[in-house]
Amino acid sequence: MTARNTPLPMAQKYPSHHPRRLSALAWLAAGLCLLPMAAVALAALTGGLDTLSSLAQTVLPRYVGTTLQLIVMVGTGTAIIGTGAAWLITATRFPGRRLFEIALALPLAFPAYVLAYAYTDFLSHPGWVQTTLRDLTGWGPRDYWFPQIRSLGGAALMLTLVLYPYVYLLARAAFLQQSATAYIAARTLGQTPWGAFFRVSLPIARPAIAGGVLLALMETLADFGTVSYFNVQTFATGIYQSWFSYYDRTGAAQLALCLLVVALTLAWIERAQRAQQRHHGAGRRFEAMQPISLTGIRAFGAIVFCALPVLLGFGLPAGLLLSMGWDSGQLLFTPRYLAFLQNSLTLAAIAAVVTVSAAVILGFNARLNPTPGARLAMRISAIGYAVPGGVIAVGLMVPFATFDNALDAFMRESFGISTGLLLTGSIWLLVAAYMIRFMAAALSAYDAGLSTINPNIDAVARTLGRTPRTMLRGVHLPILRPSLMTALLIVFVDVMKELPATLILRPFNFDTLAVQAHRLAADERLAEAAVPSLVIAAVGLLPVILLCRGLGRETTTERQFVPDVDGRAAE
Repeated sequence: MTARNTPLPMAQKYPSHHPRRLSALAWLAAGLCLLPMAAVALAALTGGLDTLSSLAQTVLPRYVGTTLQLIVMVGTGTAIIGTGAAWLITATRFPGRRLFEIALALPLAFPAYVLAYAYTDFLSHPGWVQTTLRDLTGWGPRDYWFPQIRSLGGAALMLTLVLYPYVYLLARAAFLQQSATAYIAARTLGQTPWGAFFRVSLPIARPAIAGGVLLALMETLADFGTVSYFNVQTFATGIYQSWFSYYDRTGAAQLALCLLVVALTLAWIERAQRAQQRHHGAGRRFEAMQPISLTGIRAFGAIVFCALPVLLGFGLPAGLLLSMGWDSGQLLFTPRYLAFLQNSLTLAAIAAVVTVSAAVILGFNARLNPTPGARLAMRISAIGYAVPGGVIAVGLMVPFATFDNALDAFMRESFGISTGLLLTGSIWLLVAAYMIRFMAAALSAYDAGLSTINPNIDAVARTLGRTPRTMLRGVHLPILRPSLMTALLIVFVDVMKELPATLILRPFNFDTLAVQAHRLAADERLAEAAVPSLVIAAVGLLPVILLCRGLGRETTTERQFVPDVDGRAAE
């Protein structure tokens, strides 16, 4: 490419027109995203060593051990299922492959805690499986052993079934982007197809697979509904219990800091893996992989391997929830459930609009002024995807509760009136938590669309007299409408499923479908919990269907939709 055809950086074209107000708004959003992490660290470090010593002697070893066991089991399970399914779909041909290509992503629609409710009703002592077993054999409750679903292993299974699609999607994209040259060379040197896979294709795709596993592990650390319902003692449940059961704000902050350190470490590792992934291109010569046709027992094995995750992670839970909801007598369109639905939709809609608007401000600011400061603002804003919702909630509750109490004390002393909890008791603090938690998804979708707009288009718009504001409104936003709608949809659905932040920050008597499902399940009213759980899962299908529509459309230039902590879409 000659210098004549190389577009100049945007900052060199019109640096004097960069609006300072836009930069201030971008840093305001970045500061808000950084606030909960700074507040958690400050509250934990100023809490004194007595509380930390007490935690270390009592609950901390249990939380650390259980959390480590959970992430090891989930990481192993998601890596095996996701990588194996991706290789079978990409490199082989067997009956039903096209159906499984899409179906393997469907478990993403279910939150893990919804699967936990369905399988508990199905596999528990009064459930269908054990009841049928006793009826067929005549055994009594003490005559046989049956694995406990409400256990650490059960929680790991639920999380694995809903999180393996992260690995499947990234691994499949990596296999599609590989040239067959190295694979063919290994085959000519005497390697079997599976030997070439393990020695060539798998090592090349390792960064993508590791990135998917680490994303699954970050979601595992953030999970509260599943581990809480199964009574598995992890950092997520410890934070909630310390805050609400023991009223130990310092202990909750210190546990949140421990979880924050682990989550950010995983985020750093995941980003480093993704950086390595960019070095494994196909080169100038790209040769598509010739699929292997499977027949007989091999085809049957491939069908079983791909069908089991879909059946256990989507088909069976959906059927169980439908049956439970039908038998529960609960109707969605009663005034009570309509209020839950309205609260959920209101929160999700407001949070989606606020989050995507902030992502547009951050992304457009970096587009106009691509300086290290603008990129840093995006990096800070996008780091929330690695922070569990419970940590964000505690980090927002500490400073804003302090502010509300100080303001109320001042108004009482000065004017004899009480202001109450202006911010802590409102939905706006909850919306802020959602924005921080899901900003990375919005930034990734927005930046993926923005990368398709040639910088020369901006230069032409400026020469025609467009200001940055009118250029954004008249040029960028119309072109980016599909990307922005995708970002709105993804954030909307993620907010519908979010549980720990909602439980901690929701206003009094303001319940959502996720909160209602959690409350009913905690009271062992699983059949009634199926109704709100079904609505959450049905809404979760929307982005999965949107994602499935793009599967297989691109090969060597396929873009992976994964949030990057510096605001860029991973390529």
